[in-house]
Amino acid sequence: MKEQQTSVWWQRADLCYQQQHLQFAGRPVADLARQFGTPAFVYSAQRVRDNILRVKNALLTIGGQQQHRLFYAMKANRFAPLLTYLKQSGLCGIDACSPSEVEHALGCGFSAKDISFTATSLSPQDFDALARYDGLLFNADSLHSIREWGRRKPGSEIGIRINPAAGVSRASNELLQYAGPLTTKFGVYQEQFPEAMAVAASHGLTISRIHFHTGCGYLTEQLPQWQAVLQKCLWFVEQVPTVQRVNIGGGLGVPHVASDQPLDLKKWAEIIKENFTDRHLAVDIEPGDYLAKDAGILLLGITFLEQKQQTHFIGVDGGFNIAPEPAYYKLPFQPVSLVEGASDKQSPFHVAGNINEALDVWYENILLPDMADQKYIALINAGAYSASMASNHCMRGHLREFLLLP
Repeated sequence: MKEQQTSVWWQRADLCYQQQHLQFAGRPVADLARQFGTPAFVYSAQRVRDNILRVKNALLTIGGQQQHRLFYAMKANRFAPLLTYLKQSGLCGIDACSPSEVEHALGCGFSAKDISFTATSLSPQDFDALARYDGLLFNADSLHSIREWGRRKPGSEIGIRINPAAGVSRASNELLQYAGPLTTKFGVYQEQFPEAMAVAASHGLTISRIHFHTGCGYLTEQLPQWQAVLQKCLWFVEQVPTVQRVNIGGGLGVPHVASDQPLDLKKWAEIIKENFTDRHLAVDIEPGDYLAKDAGILLLGITFLEQKQQTHFIGVDGGFNIAPEPAYYKLPFQPVSLVEGASDKQSPFHVAGNINEALDVWYENILLPDMADQKYIALINAGAYSASMASNHCMRGHLREFLLLP
């Protein structure tokens, strides 16, 4: 097997090797795997908290007279212990996108006024359920949604989700963009906006918020493109004199590979300040990836090691169905050995799951040390859009989730 060299780009204080053994949130990962079994998602509450504080501190630099708010996008990870921890922290509200998510957030201690709701293709039953919650921050994403909300909650305040026909994403990945050259189902386009305002007025609705979310996973390299998106959204803001807040969505990304540079939150905040502070608008944000993704790991059991032609495979006891992002969106979740090997004795492996589909390969040609005596492997960046998107494909949907408290 050909040996190559590599560098460990992902290590940090709470995810690193100590005495050659992988540690996460102050615990030996091998002990976690033995205790919890596999496949298992393990989340660090402290890392989520630290990520929230980093974003909130960046928002503090924006200034302005109104308080800026952070809503956690619970579709990223709806694990009830995590949501309850977030409620008890008092650091954020919830971004929800279905009536069931609203109910789940309420069950974890949040109140309706803590919840920003934005969704698409809502049914009459959905509107009926949502209208029961007084104080819910409802954002309509279509003319239909404005009409249906107005019929049920006339005279109330709403937000309107707009579509600037421009998007942003990690590495210009079109699979992660919600807006752009192709027409999407998300939000009200500029051509429709005068009619949207008229429909709202006909029901006595006050448009107090403009909302947009145009893509996911952007890093520092994409900030100029993100700034262009913000500038397109200002046209909508300027049409509505009653707007008090602008929800700029989520989309903040984390590094997935060695060549990714972490998002520069200082530059990110400066762009927000440049576009909104002079307009005396409060800014809301609803990240999921940035808060939870690097706060979770997926522990998998190794089932076999075998060479097929020129490729060396590591088989594991979990497949793409329990963490679909690598398969759906081409986002790599890097496999990590639980025991550190010498950097000059690493070899390439394909890490493959247990689902009977050709796309069920976690990572190709990942450099790892000798794995012959190892029972487990970890995937990093598994804290968001993983377990929450899982299915029971091939009836292999069994997984466990655990929250590590500080």
